[in-house]
Formats: sequence, structure tokens, C-alpha cells
Amino acid sequence: MQIDIFLIALTTFFAAIGPADIAVVFAALTKDATPRHRLVFASRGVLIATGILLFFAFFGDTILSLFGVTLAALRTAGGILLLLISIDMVFARHSGGTGATDEEQDEARSRQDISVFPLALPLLAGPGAISAVILLTSGSQSPSSFWAVLAALLVIMALSWIMLLAAIPIQRLLGVTGLSVVSRVVGILLAALSVQFIFDGIESSGILLVS
Repeated sequence: MQIDIFLIALTTFFAAIGPADIAVVFAALTKDATPRHRLVFASRGVLIATGILLFFAFFGDTILSLFGVTLAALRTAGGILLLLISIDMVFARHSGGTGATDEEQDEARSRQDISVFPLALPLLAGPGAISAVILLTSGSQSPSSFWAVLAALLVIMALSWIMLLAAIPIQRLLGVTGLSVVSRVVGILLAALSVQFIFDGIESSGILLVS
């Protein structure tokens, strides 16, 4: 397995999915639920989200071909989307890119089962995560690179499951300040990676070639 690709994918998925932020939202939505219900919600939500992201990992190229989207365009667009997410993370703003909006959270509070909405979609398998999966797997140069990306994805999903189960203790331990620090540090790393994706997309598009 290619360690460098694994680490890049790991950082990208961690930032795009945001397990720490999701844990906070999950704790708020399940504050009145029993530990057994939290286990069921977390397990079901992570399994559904993992299935969705694996679908885009294996069929991302087919989807791109179906809509006539080039890899260069995907790299550029995905880089821009991830850059916007990283800016939100650095400035501690919340948007629909990595999580649920305020309106979606309000609707979720009235639901008995939050495992599908909003946990699986859009918290875990949101636009940022889906874009990152397609971007990283479509850009794989070899089977080992592809499996390195998938391994990173599974690690982050497993971490997300653990953090969901420990959501309330983590929230009490880190507090708002601690979670903001983690989010900002990861946001800076994601900003650098997203800019590199944009550079790679523009370079591979050939629009800057001088005749």
C-alpha cells in the first residue's frame, strides 16, 4: 500500500467528513436517547454512509463518463469545493458542505430514527465527502493507489463510528474551544491539499499550454 497516498486520503477524508464536528451534532440530537439507541443510530448511519461512499468510489469513473466530465474538471471543481469547506473550518463556520444545515437539524430533532437523515446523509456522506471520494479514486494511478484510498476511507469511517459512540464524553472533554482548535488545524491542511488539486486540474486540462 502506498503510504503517501494513504496519508493524503486520510487527511482529506478527515477534513471532508469531520468526525469531531459530527460527534457534537450527534450528541445534541441524541441527548435524550438511551445508550442502546445511540449504538443503533451510530452503527446504522456509518454503514449506510460507507455504502454510499463506496458506491461512488467504485462507480465514480462511470458517473463521470456518463455526464461527460473530465478528470481535470473534477480535480478543479473538487479542489474548489474542498477549499470552500476548509475556509469554513478555519473560520469556524458551518455550512451544508460537511454537515447538516440548521433547518435540517431542526427537522431531525423531530424524528425517531436519525441514522439515515441527517446522520448518513448529509453528515457522514455529504457533498464534500462524495467529492473527495470521486476525486481521490478517479485520480488513482494504480490498483495499489485505489486500495490505499479505500483503506483511508474505511479508517475514517471506523473513527467516525467510535467518535459517535463517545460523542458526549468527547464533547465534555474537549469543549467548544478544543473542537474549534482541531477543526482549524485540519482546515489549514485541507486548504493546502485543495489548492494542489486545483493546480493539478488546471495543469492536466492543458489550457495553460503555450503553442
